[in-house]
Amino acid sequence: MRYLVTTSALGAVLILGACNAANDGRADSAANAVEATADVTGARVENATESAAEAVTPTPSPQDFVSTAAKSDAFEIAAAKLAEKNAASAEVRSFAAQMIKAHTESTTKIKTAAGKASPAITPDATLTADQVDDLAELDKLTGAKFDAEYIDGQVDAHESALALMRGFARGGADAGLKAAAGEIAPIVEGHLKMARDLDAKLDE
Repeated sequence: MRYLVTTSALGAVLILGACNAANDGRADSAANAVEATADVTGARVENATESAAEAVTPTPSPQDFVSTAAKSDAFEIAAAKLAEKNAASAEVRSFAAQMIKAHTESTTKIKTAAGKASPAITPDATLTADQVDDLAELDKLTGAKFDAEYIDGQVDAHESALALMRGFARGGADAGLKAAAGEIAPIVEGHLKMARDLDAKLDE
């Protein structure tokens, strides 16, 4: 009789354990679903925030747009050259090489459109004081510290560049420059995603 009771009790424990395991599995699935939903929702909120910020930012004049874009490209190329020299991560160096190529191309695209504007516009690519300071600070770093600082700065720089391109593509006063900004914007958006992904990976 005691044996039967023990067996019954053991059976109950096994059944309960199986139920708990099933519940745990469902709980894990639910947690994963919630996490995935949160990621999507977070991305949507982030995009909505960026769009709202761009909408309230005044559209620059063609001259200001051209010069701001020129400074941005010049800064990106200079920072990327430092990355090729000082970065520890192969992924960061690869990203930097892509930045040199892409921002050289966007410089040419903007300069060509600026030359066709009426009147023609000459870009001023002289770096701002903040950009000069940022490059000086980057040049003091090497290895993992450089990687983190460089990629963090790339997120900020590409957020600003994307807002500039989208804003001028939407409301700029020169048709040729508007077209150039519209072509460059999705490229910058891709760079921003790459920078954010690298930033998250470096934080792990």
